[in-house]
Order: sequence, then C-alpha cells, then structure tokens
Amino acid sequence: MSTIKEFKAIRPTAKTAQQVAALPYDVMNSTEARNLVEGNPLSFLHVDRAEIDLPPEIDHYSTDVYKKAAENLNSLIKDNVLLADEMPCLYIYRLTMNGHSQTGLVACTSIDEYLDGTIKKHELTREDKEQDRINHVDYCNANTGPIFLAYKDEKNTNAIINQWASNHAPVYDFVSSDGIGHAVWVIDDTTVIAQLKDTFNGISNFYIADGHHRNASAVKVGLNRRKQHPNYTGKEEFNYYLSVLFPASQLNILDYNRVITDLNGLTEDNFIELISKKFYIIPYAGSDSFKPTMPHQFGMYLKGKWYILNADPEGIPTDPVGRLDVSILQENLLIPILGIKDVRTDNRIDFIGGIRGLKELERRVNSGEMAVAFSMYPTSMDELMNVADADLIMPPKSTWFEPKLRSGLFIHSLEN
Repeated sequence: MSTIKEFKAIRPTAKTAQQVAALPYDVMNSTEARNLVEGNPLSFLHVDRAEIDLPPEIDHYSTDVYKKAAENLNSLIKDNVLLADEMPCLYIYRLTMNGHSQTGLVACTSIDEYLDGTIKKHELTREDKEQDRINHVDYCNANTGPIFLAYKDEKNTNAIINQWASNHAPVYDFVSSDGIGHAVWVIDDTTVIAQLKDTFNGISNFYIADGHHRNASAVKVGLNRRKQHPNYTGKEEFNYYLSVLFPASQLNILDYNRVITDLNGLTEDNFIELISKKFYIIPYAGSDSFKPTMPHQFGMYLKGKWYILNADPEGIPTDPVGRLDVSILQENLLIPILGIKDVRTDNRIDFIGGIRGLKELERRVNSGEMAVAFSMYPTSMDELMNVADADLIMPPKSTWFEPKLRSGLFIHSLEN
C-alpha cells in the first residue's frame, strides 16, 4: 500500500511561474547556473544554486550558501512572487516534449515508506551529495525540489487525474526556453482528493525514477526532526516530502552514453581484437552517427569511424542487473579491456545524456579529449522496476529521464 498526502503548496503566481521555474540544480554546474539566471532575478536557481549570488570562489558547501538560499526563498515569499495555498491540495503537472506528454500527480510521500521499501530505489547515493541537500532543506525549512517517482499504471488513478485536467483550466500553461511545455492544475476538491488517496492505497510500490540524493536527504531531514521533536505524532509535515508521481508507461528514458579518455595502452587493432572476443563487430556504413536499435547492441566511435557492437547472446546473463546493457558493456569491455573498475570514481570515463545527441560523442573524440565513445540503447522502465523489485542496484548512470521536472513550481514547507 502506498500513501500520498495533500499539502499547502508554496508556489508562483500565474504571472511569475515561467520566470520562477528552473531546471534541477544537479543538471548544471555553477557557471552554467550563473549564465542561466542572467536578467532573471526570479529564477528558482537563486534558491537551489544560491552560490550564484555570492563570489565565484566561494565553497559551494559553505554555510553562507545555505543561508543565502533561505534568504532568497524568503524574499520570493515576502515579495509575493511565491504564495501559499490556503487549503491542502493535490496538483497535476503535465510536461510535453516533442509531442509526447506525461501527466503526474504532485503530492507528499512518506519517509516511513521509503524506509520500509514501499518506495523503491535502484541507485546508490553519495554521502557528500546527501549532506548538501540535507543542509539545503534544513536551512530553507522546505523541500524545494520534487522527487520524480513512478508507479505501475492503475486505470482508476489515471482516469481521475485525466478527468480533472479535462474539466478544469490549468493555473500555469507555458513553454520553457528549451521547448518543454508545462501545465499545472490544482485539485482543491476534498472528495476528489480522497478518491485519489484511496486509489493510490491500492498501488503496491512507488519507484524512484530520478532524484535519489534528494529523496535520501529528505528522509534524513525528517528523521532528524523526529529526534528534535520526540513527541511527534507522525502527522507533522517533516514526516513527508515533495514528490511528483507518474504512470510508468508515460515515461521517457533516453540513452546515457559513455566516453573514455584512452585505450589503456592498447593499439587500435589490439583494442578491436579484444572486443571481438565478447562482441560481434560490424563497421558502420551509414553516413550518420550510429544509434543502437535494440537491446544488447552498442555503437562505438573510434578514430573517426562508427562500429556496431552486438553482444554475444550466449554471454548475456539472466539476472535483472547483469542483463542490463550498461552492465554488459561494463563487465565485458570497460573493466577487462579498458581497466575501468569503478565508473563512479574513475576520471577516465565521462557520461553524456542522450538529450545532447550523438554528435556530442563525436565532438569529444574528434577533439582529442576522448579516445573512444559508446552509444547505448536506453534502459527501459520495465528493467528499472525489475531491478528495484529484486532489491538490487543498477550501475551508475544507467538512466537519463527527459523531460526534467522544473523546480520552484511547488514548494513543501516542513512547518505545519
């Protein structure tokens, strides 16, 4: 059984929503964030990446940064750029990219259900990244960035959400600078809210699609608040955190490609010879970049040429993690041939989200910065859920979800 909870969102006015809405803090570096906010004092990056309003040399994890985030958030509230709803509501958030739409429900989810495994994860987290968001949430006293969750399709839930959106006008409806459409509806009918809560009770699990660090951090903040309030009842806002829940069938996972700095001392001929022991290699004769068309197929860009690599079917494991394409490449090529044993820490490997296109792989290799690139077939939602259901962990950088949720459209205060 999965729980959702309505809440009084702190959110932009209809007039300011487009200016406030910002990409997640972790899809850009500080310099990119500074460039993105030029001419836009209302961008939520002033909260999520508050170092951009401090000297460039500042430590991004310093107390001053978190204090500045809280100051900027409070200023947006004080100036009535952000307003709190008068009653607890649920919210519909629809994103449209290249004609494809996905419609999610914005609600609060339970820290206890993360702890007991009802909310399932598929990635490991890093303590330093967790601590950063713990500090951010603590100083802001709010969840400022939503967790991207998925659930296995449930027709009654989807029908209620779609019916509300069809019969009511959105409070926001705009296209962001990257061409993504964003529409939001407020569900303020207590009967409909109760119906949705009841249908979600019939869903066994939620799956973290994106935002593992934010999720773990939100839970740890809640646990810390419980220690500070030993007589807590469980109804306090800090027992819950901000999420957007989407039916799995609507989600779009892009390829998450790999580029490597060197061939581990091998010549080009030796490198290809070693690969041929685990993969069938075919020179690609097409005029464009090679994008894999099926699972267990890879593209390789080397010395200005594309190759097709097909994994030997007899060598494909049957377990949920081992049969992932990212695992096959890692176990049969990156580790034994290129000597990259830990993709989380080895600085010889970099990762490029599919949204940037395969020409970016070619550019990195052609420039001499990288020696070889691999294009990947996207991980599927079924694969992600199978791994999570088995309580297993995917290799790093297995999924790249698009479009990205915007921060700043919904804020969940930890105060009742």
